[in-house]
Amino acid sequence: MTTEQALLFTILLMTIGLFIYGRWRHDVVALAALMACVFAGLVPADEAFNGFGHPAVITVACVLVLSYAMQSSGAVDAMVRRVLPAKAGVMMTITLLTALVAVLSAFMNNVGAMALLMPVAMQAAVKLAVPPGQILMPVAFGSILGGMTTMIGTPPNLIVSGFRNSSQGTGFSMFDFSPVGLLVALSGVVFIVLLGWRLVPKRKQQGIEGFDTANYLTEVRVTAKSKVDGMRLAELEQKLEGADAQVIGLVRNKFRVTVPAGYRRLAADDVLVIEAEPESLGALLAELGLTLEETARADAEAEAKAESQDKVAATADDEDTATENGAMNSDDMILLELAVLPSAQIIGRSAANLNLRSNFGINLLALSRSGNRSIKRLRRTEIAAGDVLLVQGDAQVLSSFASEFGCVPLAERAINVPDNRRAWLTASIMFAAVAAAALGVLPAAVSFAAAFLASMLFKAVPIRKVYQVIDWPVIVLLAALLPVAEAMLSTGAAELLAQWLLQYASAGSTIVALAILLVLTMTLSDFMNNAATAAVMCPIAISVAAQLDASPDTFLMAVAIGASCAFLTPIGHQNNTLILGPGGFRFGDYWRMGLPLEIIVVAVSVPALLYFWPL
Repeated sequence: MTTEQALLFTILLMTIGLFIYGRWRHDVVALAALMACVFAGLVPADEAFNGFGHPAVITVACVLVLSYAMQSSGAVDAMVRRVLPAKAGVMMTITLLTALVAVLSAFMNNVGAMALLMPVAMQAAVKLAVPPGQILMPVAFGSILGGMTTMIGTPPNLIVSGFRNSSQGTGFSMFDFSPVGLLVALSGVVFIVLLGWRLVPKRKQQGIEGFDTANYLTEVRVTAKSKVDGMRLAELEQKLEGADAQVIGLVRNKFRVTVPAGYRRLAADDVLVIEAEPESLGALLAELGLTLEETARADAEAEAKAESQDKVAATADDEDTATENGAMNSDDMILLELAVLPSAQIIGRSAANLNLRSNFGINLLALSRSGNRSIKRLRRTEIAAGDVLLVQGDAQVLSSFASEFGCVPLAERAINVPDNRRAWLTASIMFAAVAAAALGVLPAAVSFAAAFLASMLFKAVPIRKVYQVIDWPVIVLLAALLPVAEAMLSTGAAELLAQWLLQYASAGSTIVALAILLVLTMTLSDFMNNAATAAVMCPIAISVAAQLDASPDTFLMAVAIGASCAFLTPIGHQNNTLILGPGGFRFGDYWRMGLPLEIIVVAVSVPALLYFWPL
């Protein structure tokens, strides 16, 4: 062992130890490892930050933005509504949600897919009266399994492809991971659905006694394109039952009917007062083709104002004044819940009285008031202490308004009001990027970077959100560890480890070496970040394959599978961490379903690797 190798092994052992210790964030530890390698002369100073330009890093950042666009536009919400029946039992719900999240994770970042379906899983648990963890853990594990089936599903696949490109001149294609990945994912999902979910400990959700809003009362307008135009009110109420929503009022020709009869037929321009759960509000609008009344009113006023400005030749100096208060840029709009404090200045006043839209550029979209459903028109309803308001406006304006009038912004609930145009646009951009990468028209990094640019140009993602949704700690982690991993190859450290693995562990057997590499990678991934595990293990896999005179592709694929399969701890994968609190889990709860699942992964993947990627 040379001095360089000894230094590198020391740095790697300390890095792995700090990853497992968990005192400092993974990106901080990775950056410290990179700096240590630079100061030790293992990584040239002028190449220290080459990782930030690595195709894998660029692809991960772009996929995160595109995943957010899919999530916020309502494109995936529409799929969820079609797949998940309103009345399904526990096993059917787990089956459909686990299968759906696995499919979604193949084409968008699996953390984004999990975040999207997590509220759906929580709602389903409440309706089925089961502990939330019994649905959350199968969905989380399903998202991890689905991510390994394509190159963009999870960062380890992108890293593995990057190492293949460095060693052989070409990376893996979009669906090279699919043959083995699909077999493993299918086997895992079948186990989860038939037996695995029954092994999940029944825990109570942590913090379940915390703040929760009552159902929203909101006004929606029937348009000529709405599915409910011409429908009897009784038929509409049947459709609303599955979403725990109901019609409690109807406004027609400015007259309000408090208890509308079921035989009434709805017509365009009718305004319905609907009581709905916050989580189902956006889905109802998209499914029935309804429009929030205040949004429709704001759009109409904006069009009328624009027409009047076109007719009147205003001076250039006055053109910008229209945007100062009442006008709102749709790219900068957010939805926020505001809780009204007992001492708030807004109490006793209405949206119309405050002139919310003209004075502040804010729309009041819905109101939640516990124990009282007898409101008049939403914009003329006097606000009371304890109300929760769903408002729309610029983030800074909403923050200033809340501070001035004594309201408290609640934690983000991610209430998405689906936009059909954005949904189709986002889905089209994502499909084009996947197709271009899969068919080899463009390299994956270029294809997804182009999609990233298109999503901004066509406003599929608000400009202000683009850099907020990128998980920068993951980006820094990848960019910092890639030069360290390259140092394992350049110093011969990876080759030395490979020799030890062959001499003392596998006894020269290629198949045994492959299985050991897979198990070792899975074990590390349970305690380290999966991207970091892939970056550390890829050089070892390439060296082992070279010494056995075997195909490096087989061993790199084993690393991809092993790095993705972290089912034993809550720290191995972000999705495992996401469900820790909501599921009420403890650190030792994961192995009960995770251990047999990892055994299945090894039993299925080793033969599959040998078949699809012969040695």
